[in-house]
Amino acid sequence: MVDASIALKGTLHRVNGVDRPGPGEELNQTGVETVPRQAASVIVLRGGADTLELLLVKRNPASPFMGGAWVFPGGAVDAHEGEGDEAHRVCAVRELDEEAGIAGVDPASLVKYSRWITPAEVKIRFDTHFFLAPLPAGAEPRIDGEEIVDHGWFTPQGALDAHAGGEILLVFPTIKHLEQFSAFPTSDALVAHAAAHDVVPVQPRIVLSGETARVLLPGDEGYDAAADGGNRSG
Repeated sequence: MVDASIALKGTLHRVNGVDRPGPGEELNQTGVETVPRQAASVIVLRGGADTLELLLVKRNPASPFMGGAWVFPGGAVDAHEGEGDEAHRVCAVRELDEEAGIAGVDPASLVKYSRWITPAEVKIRFDTHFFLAPLPAGAEPRIDGEEIVDHGWFTPQGALDAHAGGEILLVFPTIKHLEQFSAFPTSDALVAHAAAHDVVPVQPRIVLSGETARVLLPGDEGYDAAADGGNRSG
């Protein structure tokens, strides 16, 4: 079980300083589950066989959704980009160019790492496919100063430490990815691992109890019961 107690007043608020849904993620109180939008995100890596660093970009704090959060570049699939894996890849490289100013990445070269689906209990939902991509030779991130206001290269543990120290704001899926990446010594090792493994979708669940909530991941005690409607008590 993820250690995440969340105050419930229409919006999921941070209370424990570690794991939480992001700014603007409101509970869905309509009784009708929102269909997730298809989305894609790129985890840009550098370091090759020597080390592992990854790119995070900071969303404009004025944004009503994920404002101020440091995230991997990404966004929703546009209708003209089609459907399926190809659409996710096209979307991923477009968003990488738009949000980080990194162009020229071949969609076919992306290595799929994970797929996260926003909990059904949340109003705004995405079905996001995460890809790995080494930084192209000679490329440097450039931000627009509007949607994205800052960027930085971090080791996985360095980003987690900066979040714990209040220097940057990370949201739940980013934290979970960084925790996994911390097990890999180099960029090449992470890419090789991802290329050799199939992707299994991950959909956290929010279990309500009075004025608090817990975020459960597959395999956590109570996760399957929540799927059967046992997601509220007290």
